[in-house]
Amino acid sequence: MTDVLPAARPGEVLFARYAYPPNELGYCGLGDGSEWLEAASRGVAGSSAGAPAGADQSLAERARAFDGAWPYLTFLAEVAGIADPLDPLVTEAYWVGNRLLDIVDPADFADRARQWFGSQLGADWSCLTGGSPSALPHHSFHVLAIYPWMGLLRRSGSQQALEVLDRCRIRWGRVIGVHGDVAEVRSRSLVWDGAALTLGPPRAESVRWAADGRSLLPEVHDGQWVSLHWGWVCDVLTGTQLAALRRCTARQLAVTNRAGGSSSIASVPTMMMT
Repeated sequence: MTDVLPAARPGEVLFARYAYPPNELGYCGLGDGSEWLEAASRGVAGSSAGAPAGADQSLAERARAFDGAWPYLTFLAEVAGIADPLDPLVTEAYWVGNRLLDIVDPADFADRARQWFGSQLGADWSCLTGGSPSALPHHSFHVLAIYPWMGLLRRSGSQQALEVLDRCRIRWGRVIGVHGDVAEVRSRSLVWDGAALTLGPPRAESVRWAADGRSLLPEVHDGQWVSLHWGWVCDVLTGTQLAALRRCTARQLAVTNRAGGSSSIASVPTMMMT
């Protein structure tokens, strides 16, 4: 008899949706990401016969291997008084944004970030030197301040750096077509003018929403607003989630542009999109 895998907790499934795309590429976490795709596709976790390799280790344990996400989750859980770093509210706050970010003390977060990533080469610590708006424990901060790609972009204008920053951040788009495992989405890419990082005009891009009969969410339809990470659709966004992701992105862009000595902070887009 085939063992039945126990259902994953909602927060684990949500984490899986955003963790799988970079893990598949070997950028974050352990393994090839198959356990994350399995969890998101079937809503399962744990070990059993027929489970992907490595599934004997719980998803919560594997999430700890995401050095770029786990410290933020534990910090947000601590601030909110939530015992589980993979609580759905905590996980959503980090990847998308929600009210938990509003109760974070910027000075406390700045101190913690330096403790977590003080040895990270190329990190932009000027993002944490004060000023308004302040940086938040959101994925966009990690992408634009901790990873070295923003520094490389400032120094060289590297198109590769710009593309990595754009694909690594959690972005949003509107589905305009679905063809098998591929969705066509209108989204806005990052644009670098040599002084400031902003969002360009809407454009169509092709992203995966399923592979080999498995997907990160049940289905995708034309007209839906979705979140994107690397080359995947991760989730369908509610109006509240869409507004939060736009707001967090705009805030981090303002922080990043200010830290870079840009005089173009006023040019950060209002995040409206056709």
